Amino acid sequence: MLDIRPLRSSTFRHLAAGYWVNELGNWIGEIALAILVYDRTRSPLATATLFLALRFLPALLAPVLTVRIEAISPRVALGCLYLLEGAFFAGMAVLAHHFSLPTILGLGAVDGMLAITAKALTRGISATWLLKRELLREGNAILNLGAMVSMAAGPALGGAAVAWKGASTALAIDAATFVVTAGIIATAPALRLETDQETSFKGRVRAGLDVLRAYTAVRRLLVAVAFVFLLGSIPIPIEVVFAKETLHAGDRGYGFMLGAWGVGMIAGGTAFAAFTEMRLIRMLGISTVLAVLGYAGLAVSPTLAVACLFSALGGIGNGAGWIAAVTAVQERIPVSTQSAVMSVLEGISQLMPAVGFIVGGAITAATSPRDAYAVSAVGVAVIVVAIGLRPIDRARLSPVAQDPDGTVDTSECAHEEERNSAPSAQELMQTARTLPVTDL
Repeated sequence: MLDIRPLRSSTFRHLAAGYWVNELGNWIGEIALAILVYDRTRSPLATATLFLALRFLPALLAPVLTVRIEAISPRVALGCLYLLEGAFFAGMAVLAHHFSLPTILGLGAVDGMLAITAKALTRGISATWLLKRELLREGNAILNLGAMVSMAAGPALGGAAVAWKGASTALAIDAATFVVTAGIIATAPALRLETDQETSFKGRVRAGLDVLRAYTAVRRLLVAVAFVFLLGSIPIPIEVVFAKETLHAGDRGYGFMLGAWGVGMIAGGTAFAAFTEMRLIRMLGISTVLAVLGYAGLAVSPTLAVACLFSALGGIGNGAGWIAAVTAVQERIPVSTQSAVMSVLEGISQLMPAVGFIVGGAITAATSPRDAYAVSAVGVAVIVVAIGLRPIDRARLSPVAQDPDGTVDTSECAHEEERNSAPSAQELMQTARTLPVTDL
């Protein structure tokens, strides 16, 4: 059963609503851009380059931007980020009538950096609130379910909007969602982000890096997630080619196929919320196997209907696996480094797919979209086998370098005093069991 206690808080409701509207707009915008670029260039490599621009450089720069602005008021920082994203997509809506691939790629790259930063800050703010009330898994399940609904509706709405009024209209709709999200955040009460504002920018960067060095299980999990993202993202930039050219399903077919993946993600998110007693590592393993089956099925799908069924299966694995990984990391890192480490995780979720996009575009250009799906299925299956042979942690995701009081052992790291002053998420969860769910 879904635990709705976090929704009793106005703070959490605002954060959740903003997160969901933002995810809906992101998908509408990405689908519109993919269709726009492919229709104007008729090139799978150009489409892959678009996704590369949206993710590769932004993933490298976003963690730095996140740490730079995390000391600013969360309401001001998030509101400004969303308004800037809205301005960029409004500009791309205008450019849809005067197409220029380099300009679209440049605007997309800047927006990608802003998007990763906004997600990382939202994760950090929500973790600050949820961990103090020992509701992290419950709150993440709610955030994830709403995001899955947005992801299911976004591609279908994006494809339908493009088919109805063109890419410019879809991009304008996306710009409007950012303005709405900024308004939601502007009216949110009691937004807080735990960070050491007295520490310099470089000190906060070091603190985040020290956590990644000290927490072996978390570091190994991030590496595994990186490889799964790389291999699992190979088909993403060529899905539009697969739908329109291989299956002859058109723009609506492309939207429906991605929508089916989104429906599966809702089911996966529901499973994460329902099976609260299942170990996160086990859930990650099962979800990754389902994703493999989804990719393999897409590789041999003869019709759009069959492709949608396998898209839903892969979506189930994606919907449960991603939020399980996020929660596992958040539970085991200091609260003051939540946004910094989350920016790394969000960066991985963008950077590694960018590499996969290059591979996917090259495979499709050389052979066919079906081969790209096949390579993805085989590659992720190899990762599953490798993790099975050497489990990340047989018992639980616990840090290996931890002092008796719950803080990170900094004997091998710099800035010991800064690090020891930050309580771990586990420590906060243990000491805040009696806190009420309502806002302070």
